[in-house]
Amino acid sequence: MSDADTVDRSPRAQRPADIVTVDREKVHPLVRATAEWAWRLLVIAGAAYVLVLTFNQFEEVLVPVALAILGAAMLVPVVDALDRAGMPRSLAVLFAIVVVLGLLTAVLTFVVQEFIRGFPQLTSEITTTIDRSRDWLVDGPFGVDRDQVQNIGNDLTGFLQHNQAQVTSGALATATTATEIVTGALLAFFLLIFFLYGGGHIWTFVTKVIPVDTRGRVRAAGVAGFATLVGYVRATVAVAFVDALGIGVGLAILHVPLALPLASLIFLGAFIPIVGALATGTLAVLVALVTQGWIAAIIALAIVVGVMQLESHVLQPFLLGRSVRLHPVAVVLAIAAGIVSAGIIGGLLAVPLIAFANTAVRHLSGSAPSAQRREERADEPMYSASPDEPRWDRVDHRDAEDTVHTQTVDELRPTTTLPAEHEDSGRLTDDEYARSDADADDPRRRDDDT
Repeated sequence: MSDADTVDRSPRAQRPADIVTVDREKVHPLVRATAEWAWRLLVIAGAAYVLVLTFNQFEEVLVPVALAILGAAMLVPVVDALDRAGMPRSLAVLFAIVVVLGLLTAVLTFVVQEFIRGFPQLTSEITTTIDRSRDWLVDGPFGVDRDQVQNIGNDLTGFLQHNQAQVTSGALATATTATEIVTGALLAFFLLIFFLYGGGHIWTFVTKVIPVDTRGRVRAAGVAGFATLVGYVRATVAVAFVDALGIGVGLAILHVPLALPLASLIFLGAFIPIVGALATGTLAVLVALVTQGWIAAIIALAIVVGVMQLESHVLQPFLLGRSVRLHPVAVVLAIAAGIVSAGIIGGLLAVPLIAFANTAVRHLSGSAPSAQRREERADEPMYSASPDEPRWDRVDHRDAEDTVHTQTVDELRPTTTLPAEHEDSGRLTDDEYARSDADADDPRRRDDDT
């Protein structure tokens, strides 16, 4: 037997890599792929669970921060416009906040006053409707005994009296919650002022903990995500106005009481996509039912459904499509998860959070078409972002590593030695620019330079 045919079967000849390769080959590809997917999904689920626990632990702080960022996305176009018009930015921030708070207070005051004014009439209509329903149950096709119908009201009254202690404790808990709401509102208001005045500098400071190699991409992802929030808020305001106008006009035509307050509630509820408009629209249908009867309720339901179809198939794709590229199922699931975890505030913040994360991740992964262009504009102040094209004409960030000021696209390009044939033109072609980038990334070229 020749030396070539001799096989070394000693343990030292079987390297660990060979053994691992043989073991992997014995595993069916489907089983191996399933196992790889399984541990990755477990890691993602664990990370999501840790995030939920962290949110629940610091909810009193994180919710005001999120509301302040959302408020900054709403007011930043106004502040930027006033700033460009020559008004000092501090006064522009103060003016925008005062105007918005004034409008919100006026709307809420109007809704409360109108409901208080129309409450006696509404109560009378509800009482009349209940009496009619009771007579219909007794004299109608069901033939329910009048004593049974009367006992339903007595049982409800007894239940409330029996659980009076629980109701009282719930009221105390509500008072505690009101205190937390006031504290959170003050914190959100304080943060909103600084986000509007110097949000870009805050973002630049926060991202200093990121390694230098990836700092620009992270800053660009934040700018792009905030730009998505700006577009989302603009589109949501437009959609809410159309919902309130359409349903409010329909209720007024049907002579439904409290049409204007209901329209105002629909406007506020529309800031929670799909779910908010559905809930407030259902309330409008119920008011039409107890005040105007079945026919008016059916017509009001048709109006609400028609307006929601207009919102889903026309307004949202046209206005929100450029800002929030999410499937309606993802939107509904996000809102449901937000409501379960943080109540109404969670439902309000769910879609903006998902939209921000979607845009930021796409830019971090480089899958967005404008990821590279936005990465070059990473140092742009966050407060001057717009939904389509974040403004970056003036930048004055003082950093420990570098100083960037009044940068243009050409200045953002790395300094490259021009070939002799292009010394006169002063500009590289695309192919030469790509080769220069490749040379800059070549480790041998870097070793030679050092």
